[in-house]
Amino acid sequence: MTETFTIRNYLRDIKLPFCPGCGCLTVISRFLRAVHELGHKDLSKFVFCSGIGCAAWIPSPHFKADSIHTAHGRSIPVATGIKLMRPDLNVVVFGGDGDLAGIGLSHLVHAARRNLDIAVFMVNNMIYGMTGGQVAPTTPLGTKTTTTPYGSFEHPLDVPSLLVTAGASYAARWTTAHGEQLKEAMKKALATRGFAFVEAVSPCPTAFGRRAGFKDVAEIIRWFRESSVPLEEAEKMTAEDLTKKIVVGEFVYRKISTFTEALYRTIREAEKSAETK
Repeated sequence: MTETFTIRNYLRDIKLPFCPGCGCLTVISRFLRAVHELGHKDLSKFVFCSGIGCAAWIPSPHFKADSIHTAHGRSIPVATGIKLMRPDLNVVVFGGDGDLAGIGLSHLVHAARRNLDIAVFMVNNMIYGMTGGQVAPTTPLGTKTTTTPYGSFEHPLDVPSLLVTAGASYAARWTTAHGEQLKEAMKKALATRGFAFVEAVSPCPTAFGRRAGFKDVAEIIRWFRESSVPLEEAEKMTAEDLTKKIVVGEFVYRKISTFTEALYRTIREAEKSAETK
């Protein structure tokens, strides 16, 4: 795109609800830049789905686009229905780690297994940020939350690796401190035929940062940079060495048949079989 990028071309004139320092603002900027660089002057070819949580407010009602706000953890089933009825549209899901990796994990895994042709962007702030600061499936080991005041005693879920195993076409993880890499991953996800997933590890100074011992958002961003380990290096490290590290990079990119293609092929075969009877 040679045309100058202007974020207001894609956003409604509505005040954004995010706390100062929230990574959702970076995610919005990176995503809309990705859309612009892919040649979309507007969002008329997109439909957005989101559940409940801070990240769910990213598309709805702020994007100038069709969007559906669903029940907690149920954005992917809604996105499935839209994609099957309108395979010509770019169907995109936004959600937090609690919404997608907690409440809606089964839907996320089965969408990857089916290789459903949608893009899912998970803003991982490592906590249930909107509902009181409870421990999440992605909370780092030993981190204090309202429900783990002595520190989390669970290992966090590695969502991209799980989705690679399930059958996703594309999976990547970056932090909001890796703005350019995050944008490029989003572009690749939007251009992928099949299930595409990008995790954006994001600061939450309000619910996560102060409980985890960070004095401000700058300190969290510094931690992101210092703790991030490229996937190629992580593969040579032990699980113990990777505790409290953030593995970043592209976990998989492959071209395989999509759920939409398989379904419509089956429908055509059934129709042809019915005609010959």
